[in-house]
Amino acid sequence: MKAAIVTEKGINPVYSTFKEPDSTDDEVKINVVASALSNLTKMRALGNHYSSTQDFPIIAGTDGVGTTDDGKRVYFLAPTAPFGSLAEKALVNKNLVIPLPDSLDFVTAAALANPGMSSWVALEHRAYFKPGQTVLINGATGNAGSLAVKIAYHLGAKKVIVTGRNEEKLAKLGADAFVSFDMTVENGVEQFEQKLIPYFKDGVDVVLDYLWGDSALAIMTSISQAGNQNKCRYVSIGSASGQRELSLPSALLRSSTIEILGSGAKSASIPELLSSIKKVFEFAATENITIPVETYPLKDIEEAWQAPSQPRVVVEVK
Repeated sequence: MKAAIVTEKGINPVYSTFKEPDSTDDEVKINVVASALSNLTKMRALGNHYSSTQDFPIIAGTDGVGTTDDGKRVYFLAPTAPFGSLAEKALVNKNLVIPLPDSLDFVTAAALANPGMSSWVALEHRAYFKPGQTVLINGATGNAGSLAVKIAYHLGAKKVIVTGRNEEKLAKLGADAFVSFDMTVENGVEQFEQKLIPYFKDGVDVVLDYLWGDSALAIMTSISQAGNQNKCRYVSIGSASGQRELSLPSALLRSSTIEILGSGAKSASIPELLSSIKKVFEFAATENITIPVETYPLKDIEEAWQAPSQPRVVVEVK
């Protein structure tokens, strides 16, 4: 079968031929229709993610949509290695397959699954979000961040505040308030902190952070300086800033009610991930939720791999 094959760690996938999987009692063979190129997909394929395999060659792709041999439309997660979702067929544990709503097309489902799940899991299963709470989303202009705004409101947020570098994009997200920052200018960090402090004095219950790095530390500093005694659960979802590490003063934690959590492939259970994705699909089907998408055929995987992350890249297999 045709597939996007990674031959060794750190090497981008190429379009070539790979053996077809055989079904087992616990696994089902999926006829793949589409799969999105998320940051997770790229990092895992290149062996640079904490959940990556180090055994190559493998087929790239962590999730996708398609049909079973009996015609059911499904979403699937975590194909059995060495098989991945960027191939004509994938082998998947039966417990990692969920049905797609009839009104949700394959490409939209593939595009929404990972970014939608990221905030749904973080809110429901990590931050234990409750309706009426206030949410701040750092890095809200990306695919996942913009979806997080819609999902937070859908789950009952009283107020949503968005932060990021692009003020024009932030203003178009429909949030209650937005705060832009530029860490490269003189006093940029301090300016960002001072803009945030009034919001934290009013009370922010949950922070969803897609960026990490300098902006994350500035937000945590603002929480400490605001002096609000209400708990603020800070959930790290990604490191899109490119800064994977930060220096966190002990005093910042001891002088605030911040609770720092992570949300990802190993901090939430597989049932929680799948449950959240199913709810994202139901929400999208009911409310006609979409995000901008750019599609590529599987044979153009090398071009697709190099494409910008926005609009969302979806590889169509069939």
